Amino acid sequence: MEPSQSPRPILNVLGLSKYYNGVCVLDQVSFEVYQSEILVLLGPSGCGKSTTLRLLAGLERPDTGAVRLKEKTIVDAQTGTFTPAEKRNMGMVFQAFAVWPHMTVEDHVAFPLLVRRCSRKEISSRVQRALEFVGLTGLEQRLPTQLSGGQQQRLALARALVYEPDILLLDEPLSNLDAHLRQQMRLELKNLQRQLGTTFIFVTHDQDEAMTLAHRVALMRNGKIEQLGTPDEVYDKPNSLFAHSFLGTSIRFEGNWTQDNDGPCLQLSNRYRLRLMPDGDRTARVSNGKALVTLRPEDLQIVPDKREPKDNEIEAEVRDVINLGDRYEVALRGCDAEFVLEVSKRFRLQRTEVVLLAIDTAKIKVWPA
Repeated sequence: MEPSQSPRPILNVLGLSKYYNGVCVLDQVSFEVYQSEILVLLGPSGCGKSTTLRLLAGLERPDTGAVRLKEKTIVDAQTGTFTPAEKRNMGMVFQAFAVWPHMTVEDHVAFPLLVRRCSRKEISSRVQRALEFVGLTGLEQRLPTQLSGGQQQRLALARALVYEPDILLLDEPLSNLDAHLRQQMRLELKNLQRQLGTTFIFVTHDQDEAMTLAHRVALMRNGKIEQLGTPDEVYDKPNSLFAHSFLGTSIRFEGNWTQDNDGPCLQLSNRYRLRLMPDGDRTARVSNGKALVTLRPEDLQIVPDKREPKDNEIEAEVRDVINLGDRYEVALRGCDAEFVLEVSKRFRLQRTEVVLLAIDTAKIKVWPA
């Protein structure tokens, strides 16, 4: 299910801040979440993403700010409003799954309903439905020690979904799984959310998880949201050097703005030039004539011709070639930078060979050096 197009969000986060021992770990964070949306909080360790989730869940109190769920204020630091975690109708899945070794699968999933004093008939019906959703039907009497890592993850999901929360909060839920299972569970989570239409707020430091799962990504740094947008927006139109570097692979060249008979250009190392049309965005990011050029590996293409480089072309030396079966992974050095490109097998490249690369100048970003 795609996010609701309603102009009214299901969750409003307004200026949340949190201090630990006088140190600010979350600084005036604000965002909105819409019905049936997956919002991913992405960023490095210590950026504030898990703290944000704990404040939303009611596991911590903010020092400033407010939270509104379905237009009802559940947290307001100024007035002292604080709805307890168990009354927020939010589910939470932790990194460590938090399963109890002495309880069966069925007992785990039933527990949140017992706490809410649901009837025996309703508990039975909801438990079976939740287990069916996550693919654990038939395993009701097993203990967690008898489940694989992926099955334990599904159990944690079923327990969080069984009481039909308005929002499901997930804190690095796949980080304890091996790489293959993590990839499989990303797709399963996406399909499950689409079927249920539940709103997810998902915390991760893994950009692949963010790109796979998110309808929108909130990229966080130093307790603030650096950029908020769709995965394509954050990847293709980063608003900072950090955003460009953190999401995806970033190649960097140093350059200087110069002027010749054909107009302004960026002079890279040696004789290479990038011919760019100056605009407000680029010139605003450049100071003292120096600039930092960033681009993605897909913005570089091998030129098969053996000739002198033109504008918007550079040469690079092949440092290593790795055969990946259907393609090569080629380590290169050019313009005082080292980078890796995936190359078609029609190019028979050898170590120490010099190749010509064409740069898609419409895709590069220019920042102050």
